Amino acid sequence: MLCVRSRGNETFEMEEHLAALARIARDSKEYQGHGWGCAWLENAGAGDDGIQAHGPDIAGSPQRRLARWRFHHDIAPIWVDTARPVSRTTLLVAHARSAFRDEGIRVENNMPFADGERVFAFNGELHGVRIRERGRIGAEKVFNFVKRFDRGDFTTALTRGLDAIERRTRYMRATNLVVADRARRVHFASRFSEDPEYFQMHTAIVDGARVLCSEPYPGTAARVRWTPVANGQTGTL
Repeated sequence: MLCVRSRGNETFEMEEHLAALARIARDSKEYQGHGWGCAWLENAGAGDDGIQAHGPDIAGSPQRRLARWRFHHDIAPIWVDTARPVSRTTLLVAHARSAFRDEGIRVENNMPFADGERVFAFNGELHGVRIRERGRIGAEKVFNFVKRFDRGDFTTALTRGLDAIERRTRYMRATNLVVADRARRVHFASRFSEDPEYFQMHTAIVDGARVLCSEPYPGTAARVRWTPVANGQTGTL
């Protein structure tokens, strides 16, 4: 399960959205309790609360300089983690893990993954993948492989990279992923061969912020219009 929320230059409270993802993950028809993680943008000048930070400061205008990624990962399911971060941000990426075959259940395998500039989260299942790439688990290998195709337009890189992976894969059950950078660009792709009820992502405007999530937030149907992401769609949030 994955969820992204972005609100331009205005900050928002993270907990509302982490609580929504916790409910979605807890009630999912497929177990999502093999740990979880989130990444959010924060000014580097803010006080250090002990949560890991990655990436050098960005020089620039006073409104945008010093943006950096902050992270929280826990091996506990998101719905029982009592240490969920409480903060404000302009961009949040969160992921609840369902480990393939219940393997590799270690906190270092929990997404989002990061390379300093970008963070990445993946929800899907691939069988018989024939690519040679570094990474602890398949999702990290997908992230690193797609980056090979980046020539300055990451949406195009996603399309070309995922096309190449599909050609080298015996069967793709689903490939849903998001890649966000410190300039607050969010790229996404959604592909699935079965079970759209589970794999189809949705987008909405929630309290003025753009949201992309594996499912609509519980209890928002009366006040928020959620739009399904088309199978095969690649774009920016």
